[in-house]
Amino acid sequence: MSVQPKVGALSVVNAPGLRSLLAAQVVSAVGSQMTFLALPWFVLVTTGSPTKMSLVLAVELAPVAILGIPSGALIARYGARRTMIVSDLARAPLIASIPVLHELDALSFPLLLVLVALVGVFMAPYFASQALILPELVGDDERVVAQATALVEGARRATSLVGPAAAGLLIATFSAPVVLYVDALTFVVSFALLALLVPHRPSLPQAAEGKGLLAGIRFLLRDRMLRVLCVTSLFANGFGQMLAAGLTVLAYEEYESSRIAGVFFAAFGAGAVLGSVAAVHLVGRYEPLRLGATAFVALTLPVFVLAIELPVPAVVAALALSSFFGPLVNAPLIGVITMRTPEAVRAKVMTGVITLAVLAGPAGMLVAGPLLERWGARPVFLLVAVGQLLAVIPFATVAFRSHERSVTAPAA
Repeated sequence: MSVQPKVGALSVVNAPGLRSLLAAQVVSAVGSQMTFLALPWFVLVTTGSPTKMSLVLAVELAPVAILGIPSGALIARYGARRTMIVSDLARAPLIASIPVLHELDALSFPLLLVLVALVGVFMAPYFASQALILPELVGDDERVVAQATALVEGARRATSLVGPAAAGLLIATFSAPVVLYVDALTFVVSFALLALLVPHRPSLPQAAEGKGLLAGIRFLLRDRMLRVLCVTSLFANGFGQMLAAGLTVLAYEEYESSRIAGVFFAAFGAGAVLGSVAAVHLVGRYEPLRLGATAFVALTLPVFVLAIELPVPAVVAALALSSFFGPLVNAPLIGVITMRTPEAVRAKVMTGVITLAVLAGPAGMLVAGPLLERWGARPVFLLVAVGQLLAVIPFATVAFRSHERSVTAPAA
């Protein structure tokens, strides 16, 4: 019988390897947050086309949707830690090759699409491994896993305060390709931290229920709660990608400033940091499923404000308020998904969840480009707000009904 850590933020932080994992996540996320602004800005500057910008972002997300489910078998075989290490090591030269080829005047648009697609190949297993590595480090208590998730997400989201703002400054001072070099370096540093300081846990032998490429999908289809959550996440993520594309275009066309774009994305980080602090304390006090469903609805409401022509500070406030609820969605619901799933099939379920969640991302980007060119940013923001709210309501309804049944059910 294994001894589980005590439910508490302090004991979670002291789990062996968690601090090193947090450090690796922070370093890697700083670079990724910078590239999140630098890459689309680079495409806008070199092509002048929001449609081509959205196509690049869609191509980067497409491998996550296509390869997400098969990557579950990879994680199950090699483990979350090793998968993260390989993903970091592979993405460093891919990202660095973009500015190198640009400087050599050898970067055609089709070649750029190939490079970002290759980067996307390693995103699906990496994202799933970020969640799957936590039970290896902190144990299998649902609320402890939720607290660890809140800490890791808070560390990653804190980089949103630094990454986009630094990217906006570096782009204005130097150029977008410089930011891509920095991102490549952060992958190398993250690789070293994970390889040297995060302890290795041997992979468990697969039970019969965990075998087969579609074992995770079969489990998700059998579980009504997870099935509805996946559908909700699919639509919510598609609209979320449209929101991100709209913010870049808004800053480029109306404000003509990469600094303003950096401020917009930094607002997401500011709200999420505060939300992560709240999540660390709230997931131990409230029922995780109900907390996540409530926050899911709440994060959609401030997006409606973005459809109105407002000064920059008001836009920033709306973005920060919406992102505040993000960790209050992710931390409890990832804890629920992880602990609701048998360990033998957990890697394939998590990659299935992430794959279904991002499946609409490329479609959202492809739709966003023409709509942004035709309508402009603010009408797209209204579409995003309405779409996200309609997507979230079914899951919230099922979550609250499930909670009520569990409360009123007689004890055995």
